[in-house]
Amino acid sequence: MRLLAFLRPYKWSLWVSVVLAVGSQACAVLMAWLTGTTLESVITSRSKHDLWVLIGLVFVVGVIRALLMFGRRMISGNQALGVEFDMRNALYAKLVRLPFGFYDRYQTGQLMSRATVDLQTVRFFLGYGLIFFFQHVLTVVGATAVMFFVNWKLALAATAVTPFIIVLAYRYSHVSHPVLRDVQQRLGEVATVAEENIVGVHVVKSFAQEGAESHKFEERSEAVFVQSVNANRQRAIYVPLLSFLPLIAQAAVLLVGGHMVASGELTYGDFFFFNVLTLMLVMPLRMLGMWIGQAQRATASGERIFEIIDEREDIRDEPGAAELPAGEGRVRFEDVSFEYAEGRPVLHDVDLEIAPGATVALIGHTGSGKTTLASLVPRFYDVERGRVTVDGVDVREVTLASLRRSIGVVAQDPFLFSATVRENIAFGMPDASDEEVQRAATLAQAHEFIAALPDGYETVIGERGITLSGGQRQRLAIARALILDPRILILDDATASVDATTEARIRSGLREVMRDRTTIIIAHRLSTIALADELVVLSDGRIAARGTHDELIETSAVYRDIYEHGLLEREFAERLEERGATDAVPVSGDEVAA
Repeated sequence: MRLLAFLRPYKWSLWVSVVLAVGSQACAVLMAWLTGTTLESVITSRSKHDLWVLIGLVFVVGVIRALLMFGRRMISGNQALGVEFDMRNALYAKLVRLPFGFYDRYQTGQLMSRATVDLQTVRFFLGYGLIFFFQHVLTVVGATAVMFFVNWKLALAATAVTPFIIVLAYRYSHVSHPVLRDVQQRLGEVATVAEENIVGVHVVKSFAQEGAESHKFEERSEAVFVQSVNANRQRAIYVPLLSFLPLIAQAAVLLVGGHMVASGELTYGDFFFFNVLTLMLVMPLRMLGMWIGQAQRATASGERIFEIIDEREDIRDEPGAAELPAGEGRVRFEDVSFEYAEGRPVLHDVDLEIAPGATVALIGHTGSGKTTLASLVPRFYDVERGRVTVDGVDVREVTLASLRRSIGVVAQDPFLFSATVRENIAFGMPDASDEEVQRAATLAQAHEFIAALPDGYETVIGERGITLSGGQRQRLAIARALILDPRILILDDATASVDATTEARIRSGLREVMRDRTTIIIAHRLSTIALADELVVLSDGRIAARGTHDELIETSAVYRDIYEHGLLEREFAERLEERGATDAVPVSGDEVAA
């Protein structure tokens, strides 16, 4: 019933399809009458004129029926494409609204399978199968009603097998649904493995795991094969039975009707008419098994699609949410606790205030909650307890669009689109001028390498930025964040993929853009942390210490441990910066050791 709701925008075209289907079946019944009762009268009269009139009527009715069927198929086809278009847009609109937590649980391949294979299955049934199914039901009901009108005794003989067909069809529907649903699920698993191996082809080849991954894909494919065989076995059992029972009805009509003609209870014309009506019944009843299978497959696919559509949008604009008011970028965490999974807390009772224009570095060992804490500011996740405010306003009380327009985020693993360099930088501000794009690239130390590309800013980069180096991708991501001119800037290990010299250059540019802008830095390199006015040390989801370097080196064992491990790298970066080294400067092993 939920799937049928997608037909609501097409109710007029649906009704037209129904009218055309009714007209087509009325022509079929009229054709049966012309070749039955009327034909007997023509033969009895031995009139060539009447015969030619009958032939002309049959031809005209046949042409009318063909035109009605053409119109119905055209309308049904457009309707099917419209339903697919609407469902795809509804599904995609839902996907882009769903929070990060949803994508933490679902595999990309499963989502792609639902947006393609499942969607087309539903489209085929709603656009074509439903109309054909209705037409077959209409044929059965109409032909049966005419039969009872002509001769109720012979009609009873013709419809005696109907209860058995209904029971068998119900049984087939009941046993096929779970199997067909599992087939769709297994197809999603195949898509997942394929997607992972295509995206991660460099890893697969680097570790020479082509054979192992091929074997994994074969296992998933075999699971689809086994379940498809089970579905085919059910089809092989039930469909022939559903096709055989209508033949019994045809045999019953021949037997009972022949006896009635011999005894004079039935005319030859009515007998011929009845046989044509029986033949009209046979095809829809034989097709019943196929359409039940299609309906169950569509239902199984629909359930998988509705699993996505019914997902809760935990991160959404609350009723009455307002625009984020103007401010200087004050950020405050008030008694904040958070957990990704129930019973596995990541943050505990965090109280932290970041003054406008201040630069704070979040420091801690892996898993201490640094990235999670920063992700709460743009509301990628909602707190379990407490609240996060920007300029005194709870982030849950403002619109997501206005909040995220005010926050520039540079992730540790930057994602770039398969588009031009300019489009990637201006992604958050498509109307940006060339000067604004170039300024952001210059601040991110990206202009120089962009200018050296074949088409400069109009160079199309490969999928996920695969044609660029890790450092180049990182600098484009920084430029993409800077072009928004955000009041708050979050740098999540933003220089992790660049060498020490490039990091020094980016750091020089960041000093300018961080001025009078609230900045949260998540970094492991002490050279990047040196940009911060204050350091906040996290340990096991709690604030262990905060202060300047000189204060923490004396009071915090956690910071002292991080500092000592990062000292060698910091000293090395400082030496390169002092020497004014370029990207091409060779560095020896002795220099690293020093």
